[in-house]
Amino acid sequence: MKTLIISPTYNEAKNIETLVNQILGPNPEYHLLVVDDSSPDGTAEIVKKLQKQYPTLHLEERPGKAGLGTAYLFGFQWALDHDYEAVVQMDADLSHDPKDVPRLIGELKNHDLVIGSRYVDGVSVVNWPIRRLILSYGANMYSRIVTGMPINDGTGGFKAWRSSTLEKIQLKKVRSQGYSFQIEMNFRAWRRDARIKEEPIIFFDRTVGESKMSSSIMYEAIWMVWRLRIWKIFGWI
Repeated sequence: MKTLIISPTYNEAKNIETLVNQILGPNPEYHLLVVDDSSPDGTAEIVKKLQKQYPTLHLEERPGKAGLGTAYLFGFQWALDHDYEAVVQMDADLSHDPKDVPRLIGELKNHDLVIGSRYVDGVSVVNWPIRRLILSYGANMYSRIVTGMPINDGTGGFKAWRSSTLEKIQLKKVRSQGYSFQIEMNFRAWRRDARIKEEPIIFFDRTVGESKMSSSIMYEAIWMVWRLRIWKIFGWI
């Protein structure tokens, strides 16, 4: 399958070269798209230098920090416009192991969406403080109960999609960011009878750089799941 990996960046200069090398070094047949929101730390400049080494490395620069959700939506549409068959989304901070990418793509042979899940096989998180682990696990349980969506890790951001599934989702109608973006995308796929599989992964908290998590992202997720439930009841999604 013609495969594109999408990784949004904002101030990931300390991680981006390692990410590119670990993805494209062992897998030169993959394409990697970095969507950079004008990182002031020079992330885009590092990518431009690496493009001389990797012909399948692509860069799209946006004029300012516009959020994770819009970055992925931009990347998804870019993938559809360039006729990719498989699309992988993953963080640039190395919390998602590049070695897991081929495994997720392989599962697309029989599924439409494959979620790299932290909670399908117990709890597989490394270096998280207990408070954040409880918050994440509780948020996923909350979204599962409210929406009825049978997914253990609805907020995870390491996923592989069939392009045909992304086409059915109506990307222009997605407005969420952060945690709720992941939930809404999963929900839209589920409502369209996508074949979804959770593939167990080990999630490593970033060791370099700063987390982009904020209280506004968490509050958005709390309200979004109720909005999705209402849309489901009235058949709006």
